[in-house]
Amino acid sequence: MARKKIALIGGGQIGGILALLAAQKQLGDIVMLDIPAMEGMCKGKMLDIAESQAVGSYDAKLTGTADYADVAGADVVIVTAGLPRKPGMTRDDLLDTNVKIISNVASQIKSRCPKAFCIIVTNPLDSMVYGFKKVTGFSKNMVCGMAGVLDTSRFCSFVAMELSVSVEDVAATVLGGHGPTMVPLPRLCTVGGIPLTEIMSKEKIDAIVTRTAEAGNEIVKLLGNGSAFFSPAASAIAMAESYLLDKKRVLPAAAYLEGEYGIKGYYLGVPVVIGASGVEKIVEVKLADDEKAKLAKSLEAVKVAFADVDSRV
Repeated sequence: MARKKIALIGGGQIGGILALLAAQKQLGDIVMLDIPAMEGMCKGKMLDIAESQAVGSYDAKLTGTADYADVAGADVVIVTAGLPRKPGMTRDDLLDTNVKIISNVASQIKSRCPKAFCIIVTNPLDSMVYGFKKVTGFSKNMVCGMAGVLDTSRFCSFVAMELSVSVEDVAATVLGGHGPTMVPLPRLCTVGGIPLTEIMSKEKIDAIVTRTAEAGNEIVKLLGNGSAFFSPAASAIAMAESYLLDKKRVLPAAAYLEGEYGIKGYYLGVPVVIGASGVEKIVEVKLADDEKAKLAKSLEAVKVAFADVDSRV
């Protein structure tokens, strides 16, 4: 059986980790694409990974390119192309530049990969997913954003750090936009099946909620030049793997809502089932009144960004 084809649009830090993880998991053949000025970097990264295959015992055809013809027919497209955040920049500061980039990428993918499952990583995440879908016209189940998986992983990691337990035993869900208005749900978080609220004080939980919302900024400040790349790449690969292997995992992702959670016509982070048909189902969680209010606040922030995209696309 022919291997699946994965197209990585953007050859930066996230793109490199995406290629490595996809190869190690043997998800398929991988093509990394960037602008002509970065073609050598793409080729170099892919050759470097190819030269590690004998050590890791995995097989994949790895291609670096600047030619969209090379991504034609891809089964999965993961988009990281765009200007990364720098210290002092918000995700929305990136909108002007990145909406132009995402529009160009979307027009190319529309003609080259009409059946691909598309995962958008470029910030500001929620509005970039919307812009990509608007340009491609792809069905809502085939275009989603990587945000909730990352935000949830961060929340779970911080809980495990605080309790000095294995992160494998921490389960949680984070809703809303990818940014400071995201909505972690501590009420639904469990540690080994035990509700978090029974084993951690409200003060510590609140501190973790705040740290999760600011996690991206924390890394930007520490790096000094650039933004997170290991955790976003791992999160996007989890989504791609669930699609390619029809795992039907329940993962929080930026999905297009048509009435779910009382929201219509917007991308927002919610739990979804990802399988061979893409986003196969949106899982609705019964929210408490305060959680509804926080989600509504997150939606308002997303609406502003969407309006900016509409004026540019």
